[in-house]
Amino acid sequence: DIDLSLDDFVARVNSDLVGKVVNIASRCAGFVHKGSDGVLGSRCADESLWQDTVDAGDAIADLFERGETGKAVREIMALADRANQYIDAAKPWVLAKEDGKAGEVQDVCTLGLNLFRVLMTYLKPILPQMAADAEAFLACDALTWANRGDWLGDHRIEKFKALKTRVDRKAVDRMIEAGAEEAAAANSSAPAAPSVTEEESSEDAAATIDIETFAKVDLRVARIAAAELVEGADKLLQLTLDVGPFGQRNVFAGVRAAYDEPSALIDRKVVLVANLAPRKMRFGVSEGMVLAAGPGGKDIYLLSPDDGAEPGMEVR
Repeated sequence: DIDLSLDDFVARVNSDLVGKVVNIASRCAGFVHKGSDGVLGSRCADESLWQDTVDAGDAIADLFERGETGKAVREIMALADRANQYIDAAKPWVLAKEDGKAGEVQDVCTLGLNLFRVLMTYLKPILPQMAADAEAFLACDALTWANRGDWLGDHRIEKFKALKTRVDRKAVDRMIEAGAEEAAAANSSAPAAPSVTEEESSEDAAATIDIETFAKVDLRVARIAAAELVEGADKLLQLTLDVGPFGQRNVFAGVRAAYDEPSALIDRKVVLVANLAPRKMRFGVSEGMVLAAGPGGKDIYLLSPDDGAEPGMEVR
């Protein structure tokens, strides 16, 4: 018997868990792999921030032990805010474009990922599976309160995979409704009503997807940094995309017929399918797909986000 606000639940998962905690790992991991071959540095770039985050564990543990989980989570999120503010101020995506700054980028992202490790230690009592996924990503020992202050340096991490996806309120509502229907069916001893999936025809199933499937698609704002003709390909342009904190992507787009002056596309912002598996072509490897509309040929139009959208922002 609890007072559960589903709107608050959705907001907390999306803004706090995904937007703050997971965001630290997603922002830093790409730079470590691209600039340091996936190896964390040995130096701590901000001893004060690191020590404050580690020392906060005693108070957070006390809150958990007293059953004040809400207060504990608020303390953890305040630490996550500080970690994100540090990364925002350090701007590794800017440093990565400057000659001779690779070591500084590694230091910033090493601290970011060590802070993420401590935050996941604090969240482990209530999010054990996510903590286990974080352990696999960091390729580290099990997260414990006792080892939270151990520095993860000169250490190779795995490629980042989404640890948690955003929750859609409509999906939560469908889950609640399905649970209510199952309970009613059980109480009346009547057969459960067929689910939507069971009632769909094969034609309908092919035409629609559920929200969980759609949530797997990672759409990002990207800026066209370079655009070139592809020798030997009549339909393709080679686009170099700036995806902000996620670095650059090489994409072969079939839009040449509509944009026969590739240089005109430079600095234009587009929408990138960022988690599409790389595709090896005879011209090179295409690392994603840009969204376009139209029937094809000269009648094709690249989709662009509104003014204010910056490279790397999630489209949702």
